[in-house]
Amino acid sequence: MFATLVGAYPRTPLPGQPFRLRAAHARLERGEIDAAAYRAVQDELVREVMAEQIDAGLELLTDGQVRWDDPQTPIARGLHGFEITGLLRYFDTNTYYRQPRARELPRWVSPITLEDWRFAQETAASLARERGLATPPVKQCLIGPYSLARLSDPGALGRERLALALAEALNEELRALHAAGVPVVQLDENALTLIPADDASERRLATEALRRVTSGLADAHLCLAVTMGDAVGVGADALFGLPFRSYLFDLIAGPDNWELIARAPHERGIICGVANARNTRPDDEPVMIWAAHYAASTAARGLERVALSPSTSLEYLPRDRAKAKIEALGQAARKAAITDPEELAASIDPRAVDARSAALGFYEPLSQRPGAAARRSRP
Repeated sequence: MFATLVGAYPRTPLPGQPFRLRAAHARLERGEIDAAAYRAVQDELVREVMAEQIDAGLELLTDGQVRWDDPQTPIARGLHGFEITGLLRYFDTNTYYRQPRARELPRWVSPITLEDWRFAQETAASLARERGLATPPVKQCLIGPYSLARLSDPGALGRERLALALAEALNEELRALHAAGVPVVQLDENALTLIPADDASERRLATEALRRVTSGLADAHLCLAVTMGDAVGVGADALFGLPFRSYLFDLIAGPDNWELIARAPHERGIICGVANARNTRPDDEPVMIWAAHYAASTAARGLERVALSPSTSLEYLPRDRAKAKIEALGQAARKAAITDPEELAASIDPRAVDARSAALGFYEPLSQRPGAAARRSRP
């Protein structure tokens, strides 16, 4: 039982602190510093956000993706065959990304994310030594082939051909990361939430792309992350027929993902996205603890195969609110690991949730359900 980020973390500073990254970027554009000096500023920010994760009690870390403007651009730039064009809105958020456009079939040339992961893992080791802790593992996150194809302009290639070519190219990236010893690689496939349940051809394309990108990696720990909605349209059989060892589901924007969790094989890990990453309000600790225990109860999975996370990337929040979110997540994960019912009850608010709430995708305090209509609130 542990807590982790989905991937990204705010690049903005804590209140009252200077925005050194933005200032450094302006100096870079004016030619006052070079790329190496700018990377040094990024390195320091990586250290800051990883320290916040460790201090919050997270046990599987990321570098916060603070070097990236968005999840698509760095991967597209690292592959041969793309150019970067104008801004488009990212799903239904108030953030934008620069749309990649395929000029030719994408091709992998060399590792894209490996250098950043190595720096992050070394940073985690350094921070842990300073605190007298064991070194926590660092996962590497990258966008999956189906989502990158869906968010790109396919040009003359067409989206199907682009998605399958991207799967082949990104398979090389996954192999390089696995060979270098990356403990967990997370593929972010948010575009799976756009597939309607009755679109069999789109479902086949997505699953074939995921089959190709994971080919030959049976020994690697690959995690499939789906946020910004639910992946019910893809179907449990398709998702769990793929060789992912763990799955991260957004349970705020996609409460129907509980249906998928209920059907996940017991040996697969489940990461419950229960801290609302698109709202600054504090999250309900009993709900997070309940989510962990409910996921653990499905298919006799056990708490050792369950984790907690934000519902999606925390980059949409102010830094201080994101910090509060991960601190609450870390505390909820520690309490969820308590197996003695009396000890657990004494550690949280005197409220309860039940399996009926999970089926609805809502949290319902039992005290609010004396009879007929119950007032419901999303977690």
